[in-house]
Amino acid sequence: MLTTTIKNAEKYDYLGARFKKAFDFLRNTDFSVLSEGKIEIEGDDIFAEVQEYVTKPESECRFESHKKYFDIQFMAEGEEYFGFIPLEELEKDTGYDEERDLEFYKFPEVSGRLHLKKGDFAVVSPDDGHQPRCIGKAPCQVKKIVVKVRTDQ
Repeated sequence: MLTTTIKNAEKYDYLGARFKKAFDFLRNTDFSVLSEGKIEIEGDDIFAEVQEYVTKPESECRFESHKKYFDIQFMAEGEEYFGFIPLEELEKDTGYDEERDLEFYKFPEVSGRLHLKKGDFAVVSPDDGHQPRCIGKAPCQVKKIVVKVRTDQ
């Protein structure tokens, strides 16, 4: 699933070579043998971060965004609610951290959310705010693979 506004529909090439390589990695990797940390796929252009955590209440999960990379957030184990909202609808809460490619935002009054289960993924562009790690049905252990795909913008 990909969700965005019509004005961004042709801004990014979601079928480009970098995305194909990222999805090949997700299709062909045995995540049960991977431990937390960074996995290089194609230098700084494409890499994966293996994350393991217990989901938290929505009020403890911050909205965030990235400028240099898309996120492909893939659920290898577990489930979570995943908030999303166009970046232009968020109010900045912290400054942009260039080294971490990360910025946090204040909680919006209204946002969308997805229920991501094992095998599901969400593609998050630099134009999207997102809120990962939220409790789904109940707190649970999650293993998530976040593939970072450098934007050409």
